[in-house]
Amino acid sequence: MLGNWLAQIGAVTAMNLRNVGERLGSTLVALVGVAGVVTVVVGVLSINEGFRAVLQGSGADDVAVVLRGGSTDEMTSGFSQAETRVIADAEQIARGSAGPVVSSELYVIIDVPLKSTATPANVPLRGVGQNAVDLRQGFEIVAGRMFTPGTFEIIVGRGAVQQFAGLEVGDTLRAGTTSWLVAGHFRDRGSVAESEIWTDATVLQGAYNRGTSYQSVRARLTGVQALQAFKDTLTADPRLNVRVFTERQYYEEQSRTMTALVGTVGVVIAVLMGLGAVFAAVNTMYSAVSTRAREIATLRALGFGAFPVVVSVLVEATLIGAAGGALGMAIAYFAFNGLQASTLNFSSFSQITFAFTVTPQLALQGLIYALTLGFLGGLLPSLRAARLPIVTGLREL
Repeated sequence: MLGNWLAQIGAVTAMNLRNVGERLGSTLVALVGVAGVVTVVVGVLSINEGFRAVLQGSGADDVAVVLRGGSTDEMTSGFSQAETRVIADAEQIARGSAGPVVSSELYVIIDVPLKSTATPANVPLRGVGQNAVDLRQGFEIVAGRMFTPGTFEIIVGRGAVQQFAGLEVGDTLRAGTTSWLVAGHFRDRGSVAESEIWTDATVLQGAYNRGTSYQSVRARLTGVQALQAFKDTLTADPRLNVRVFTERQYYEEQSRTMTALVGTVGVVIAVLMGLGAVFAAVNTMYSAVSTRAREIATLRALGFGAFPVVVSVLVEATLIGAAGGALGMAIAYFAFNGLQASTLNFSSFSQITFAFTVTPQLALQGLIYALTLGFLGGLLPSLRAARLPIVTGLREL
């Protein structure tokens, strides 16, 4: 019996597909509807993937980030110079020729106009120590030179250069009461550092009247396994009140708010636009069933069962969904993948640059969603086709 059903399904499906040209207009409407939904949904979720890739790809497991106890980010943290020296003395920190590989850092937000709109946006200006470069494994000057310590010079991340105006090498950036000379551009494997502007921490303290305070300390550990001992050493010291993360853990925590927000928006868009695509598919398949009522009734009269008719209509609708999904994925990939943009990092209230990222997993999700839309669009019409009385179908003109 199964073999008979399969033969019937194949025969009816082949007939349906041969007749697609007769209803090409309505078929294209459904296909384009599914493609549009997939394009938009994948485009929105590619923001999530790009943002996550920037933050979670920025961290190292052997670099520790130290914040004041109770702080969730650098903006709410703070250390005195004496406290940063106590942290730097921990025996779990790697030593170089110049001493402990640490960077006590200061973080302020400045206004820089966006290239696209000329409106001001929040951009991080980070004061770093002499070992900051050694703590970022992918750091490289790509234009100009490194800033000179003790001077009002800055270097700018590649992502910030692409998104914000007035940051070319040789330009002067006015921030607060100070004019800063852009000495160079840098990159760091596409990490969050590429959204920042860097200068000498001591100079930044003076420019913003921060005394000798810092907001975070980065330190390279002697190894990944040294983290817990490092954390225990600092939390046991009565002179300190700290939270300790690996750099990777820190950025993962920073990414949660944004990824949750964009993910929720993506789901809402998927549901709303998906309803429209389902209605388009339902309309198309109802039209297909009504125009082939006599054919279906004839097949039933010849001995074809109701189940093969249901399956054949569902197969046609699902194939339309698959074609729409493939088209939508192609559009999304070529339109969005690698597209540079910036958005607000809600953890630091500053702009972060990233690239839209269409991953294979996201492509698979888009295809599954398109197949689901096609299946739902063909479900009710297929049931109608199977339930249509044979006599009624034979009387259709």
